[in-house]
Order: sequence, then structure tokens, then C-alpha cells
Amino acid sequence: MGRLTTSLCGITLDNPVIPASGCFGYGYEYADLFDINCLGTFSFKGTTLHPRYGNALPRIAEAPSGMLNAVGLQNPGVDAVIREELPKLRTVFTKPVIANVSGFSIEEYREVCARLDAQPQVGWLEVNISCPNVHGGGMSFGTDPAMAAAVTKAVREVTTKPVIVKLSPNVTDIVSIARSCEDAGADAVALINTLLAMRIDLKTRRPVLANTTGGLSGPAVFPVALRMVWQVSQAVEIPVIGIGGISTAENVIEMLLAGASCVEIGAANLRDPWVCQHIIADLPDVMDRYGFSTVKDIIGGAHHA
Repeated sequence: MGRLTTSLCGITLDNPVIPASGCFGYGYEYADLFDINCLGTFSFKGTTLHPRYGNALPRIAEAPSGMLNAVGLQNPGVDAVIREELPKLRTVFTKPVIANVSGFSIEEYREVCARLDAQPQVGWLEVNISCPNVHGGGMSFGTDPAMAAAVTKAVREVTTKPVIVKLSPNVTDIVSIARSCEDAGADAVALINTLLAMRIDLKTRRPVLANTTGGLSGPAVFPVALRMVWQVSQAVEIPVIGIGGISTAENVIEMLLAGASCVEIGAANLRDPWVCQHIIADLPDVMDRYGFSTVKDIIGGAHHA
């Protein structure tokens, strides 16, 4: 066991650094740049039952200290992922991977999770009930504790693998939703997804995004994500994955201190494809600087200082 190791739902990770869904493709795209086996694991692109072409263009916009996206869950559908993407991934990644799942009905979540549960490469199912960029699905399940619990329970019934529920920050009480997921059988929660936001083009006087609104990510959301991780980690007994604006080893340690067992890194990968590799390399020196021997010593430390 190295000093960077941590655990996620009973599965040991070599380090706590995980590229987030939607920002790392299916992994093999990055394998041309570096050995992606240096990662703790990664969460592959959000998968739905049927192929989706996503939202109309433009669907990316700049924002101060971040970016907006309204991609709309573009993906080839679960059968194509199993048939085409996972075999490619197997050639470059030897560790269990997180399968990110989205849906437009409880039955769709169940069906996609059941199919991915049968794949040996999949170590965890990350159930996304928090996407703000689609209509009639995603976030509509994640803003109500009862609906969040219903999705969690339905997925729990069809899989033997750990279920991670990815939560939305676009709520007034994220703690109650996290608790409802835990009570319904979630093995972990991941937070946060993007914050609902928009930009307006001054020349056209119209929204920049064709979808009007999109999800804000990047350094601007880090303090919000940190606050929510702090709150939720005190309220549940299951592991918490911290997500939102992380781009440095220092950010990782701050998230761990707030109570996260590991972190996911999203938008930073789009600015610097090597960012996760660099953070993993930097972590030991930064830990030494602040007097931490192991990652496990850091987790939740701010609650006991």
C-alpha cells in the first residue's frame, strides 16, 4: 500500500485522482498522451440506453474562471459502448473503470445499469441524476429526495456492483438528497455536477448557448463544491467523491480535508490534457509540505482540527 492509496466502496485505488465523466472520453483518447494506468480510475462518458446526438450548437461558452457546457449527453448508446468502446479501453487500461449512467426514466436507468453491470471492466456504476443540460431527465431526478431515492433503489435492485449517485448542486438542501440516496442503497455519492448558468452575447442580444442555459464548471465552482462536500460528508456514512473546479494537488488535499475519499477532475482536463498526471506527481511533495504522511490521514481532517 502506497502513501497515495485510498478506497472507494471497498475497491483500492492507487491514488485519489479520477478524471470525471464527459471530460475524459472513453480513456483511450488520452492514452496516446500518457499511460492512463497512473490514474486511480476514471469515469467514462455518460451513457444512455439509446444513442444521443446532444444539443444544438453552440454548446460551449467561456465564463470567468470556468466554462459553460450544454453538450446534452451526446453518446453512442449503451450497446455501442459495450460493443466498441470497452474493447478499445481494455487495450490501454488495466484497472476497473467507473461507468457513468444517465436516463430519462427510472426504467432506463435500470436497463443501462443492468447491461453495464455484466461488464467485467466496470467496477462502479455512477448514476448521474444531476445533468442540467437535458430536458425530462438527469437533474429532474436529482432535485427531489423521493425521486433520487427511487432511482437509487431501482438501480440497486439490478446490480451487484457499487452504486455511486452523482448529485446536483442546483438544490436548496443537498444533504437531504444525499441521505435519501444512502437510505435507498447507494454505496457512495459524488458531488457536485455543474451549476446552472448562462451567458448573453452583447452583439446579438441572445443567449450564447443554443440551449440558453448550460452547466458552469471550472475553478469558479470550487468553493461551492467544497462547501457541499463538507456538509454531506458529515451527514452520511458512505464515501463522498469531491468534484468541482479541482486543478491542483492543493485543491485535492482541500477536498480530502473536507471529507472526500477521492476526487474527480473535470474541466481542467480540457485545458491541460496532462493535468491529472501532473497532480498525481505533485501530491507527495505537497503532502510533505503540509505534514501529511498518507492520503488516508487527510480524509475528513478539517472536521477534527
